[in-house]
Amino acid sequence: MKILYAAGLSPNDSSLYRLQALERLGHQVVPLNAYEYESRNALARKIIFRLSMGPGVNRLNRDLLQLAERERPEALWADKLLWMRPETLDKLRAMGIATVSYMIDNPFGPRRDPGWRLYMKDIPHYDLHVVQRDRNIAEYKEHGARDVIKIQTAYEPTIHFPAPAGWSDKDRDRGVSFIGTPYDNRAEFLTRLWKEFGLPVAISGSAVWNAALGPEAAAAIYGGKELYRDEYREAIWRSKINLSFITHSNMDEFVHKSFEIAGCGGFLLAEWSEGHKQRFVEDEEAVFFSTIEECVEKIRRYLPDEAARTRIAAAGQARALRDGYHNDRQVGLIVERLQGIVPQVQQTARGGHA
Repeated sequence: MKILYAAGLSPNDSSLYRLQALERLGHQVVPLNAYEYESRNALARKIIFRLSMGPGVNRLNRDLLQLAERERPEALWADKLLWMRPETLDKLRAMGIATVSYMIDNPFGPRRDPGWRLYMKDIPHYDLHVVQRDRNIAEYKEHGARDVIKIQTAYEPTIHFPAPAGWSDKDRDRGVSFIGTPYDNRAEFLTRLWKEFGLPVAISGSAVWNAALGPEAAAAIYGGKELYRDEYREAIWRSKINLSFITHSNMDEFVHKSFEIAGCGGFLLAEWSEGHKQRFVEDEEAVFFSTIEECVEKIRRYLPDEAARTRIAAAGQARALRDGYHNDRQVGLIVERLQGIVPQVQQTARGGHA
């Protein structure tokens, strides 16, 4: 298929990984980078994000329609795109272009992030919504969605792959590692692991960790920078234990970090959830915890046991590869669903009935 792909695109965005997966699967992709429509002024960016209106929003919708007219794709893939207008989607459909929204976040969650104003209006106008949670299927349909499919987040096989042969604890300088953001109570949890239980915690992520942790803990356990791509993968390799938390404020069932850790061949100690349990055999392909006490118990069990960690990490990586927890498989499932929708949209545009 020829696909117009609209998203914020940078080397550090998972949206770029999905674009590349589409290309690997043989599709012709025409990109539109939503970052090019953002204001250079930080305050203006915050206001525009909250309101989803302004010159950049106008220009994005206009340029997208012009690009669609010129390229005549069969489908538009909007990847976490909050600035689409309902009338833009309707015009694309009238041109015979099927539209799919891939949304990793939860517009119905308790976190109440700003920026959803236009997106909520868009829900009935897309031909297909791709969501991450079972509950989202019903919520989207209640808001008029035509079709909804649940697809799990995924690792990127060109970035997230195992360490070279012979890699061992002699190459690992991170004990209990977390790479990510301080959502929910993660800062308090990790501080307790270090201060109360005396565990060798290492955190990497954006500078918001400084405020979340406080001066003492930040000086002791925060590494001071975000890690992307090669640095991210290598930090997983260099970690004896890789922690992964469920984002409860987003009502997540699983998190893409767990699949990335597994894809990298890292030892995964993940917060228990039904979604994680369905995707990894506990204590064979990953290890789970529900409370901080259970997490401490698992860390103390596995931190000195390199053989057990190596065995479980290898089994987790094999499971992730075999069951397709990577972009090629997950993106392919979306395309399969989309290929059934495209002819209906084209027929409607020619004057038939959907």
